[in-house]
Amino acid sequence: MKKQNYELKNEKILQAFEELKSSSPAALENRLNLSWSNWGFGMESLADSAGRLEKNGICYIELHGNHYGSLLGYEPKETLKVLRDHGIQVAGICGMFSADNDLSSNRALHRQAALEYIRRELKFASRVGAGYMLVVPGAVGRPGAYDDTEFERSGETLRKVADLFVEHGVRAAIEPIRSAEVSFCHTVSDAREYIAAVNHPGVRHINGDVYHMQTEEAHIGEAVLKAGEMLTNLHIADSNRCALGEGSLDLDTLIRALYVIGYNREGCFVTPEPLGPGGDPYPAMYGKPDKKALDRLVAGTASYFREREQELLS
Repeated sequence: MKKQNYELKNEKILQAFEELKSSSPAALENRLNLSWSNWGFGMESLADSAGRLEKNGICYIELHGNHYGSLLGYEPKETLKVLRDHGIQVAGICGMFSADNDLSSNRALHRQAALEYIRRELKFASRVGAGYMLVVPGAVGRPGAYDDTEFERSGETLRKVADLFVEHGVRAAIEPIRSAEVSFCHTVSDAREYIAAVNHPGVRHINGDVYHMQTEEAHIGEAVLKAGEMLTNLHIADSNRCALGEGSLDLDTLIRALYVIGYNREGCFVTPEPLGPGGDPYPAMYGKPDKKALDRLVAGTASYFREREQELLS
């Protein structure tokens, strides 16, 4: 029987992976770096979150970018102490861009807020050793466009602080998000176009998200290949945006694609962000944590990911 189109694409990735496995086994010796994005834990202490990650063998964390004002957000010394107590390093910062701090806004006040927010987060990021900061070109939770110049306005605004990414040694990672949540920049191709428009050495990387890829990309594995060396972080969740193994995501093909692009290297992270189905997920950051549910979420996701990875590499 003739294979379906997605099966043919899967097969190409499988062939590339098996060829790499056969010809360059040393290229597969390092495992993928598993991190976790903690803002979905809601109003939980960092110590509790770090303890949960340590228990499940996760030694990297993507910190909630919660410096929304000069008196808000994590303190560097306290943060490092908590994380070191649990053997955890900071992978990056999850930048949070709403209508209040929108790089593409038609209100100058909101664009200025985005610039000041980035300044605060980069200062913090450099002090805690974060390698990247996630940047969303347009506000999450605002799927309707302001006008037809959002793209240009956003790029022009980000360029004003692009030097700071270089100065602080932090990679700007542009995240494409599904059209149900943002008004533009929905695909890896869109992110590459945006990066080219900003045209700055501090803005050269991509933060992917397989949940958004399911809606906006023709094939998740192909999207990973298209991102290539620009990909520095990948948010993952199953097809229902819940724990891995609870939906229909083809995790094996995704893992193969990551190894094919050499993603099992320093500075590249696979970061679960299972926020549950729905529209704007930002309210989750202020939710009351259900610790037992979060324990199951992390344990199930981490064990399933490592199980599938080991199956493919053994």
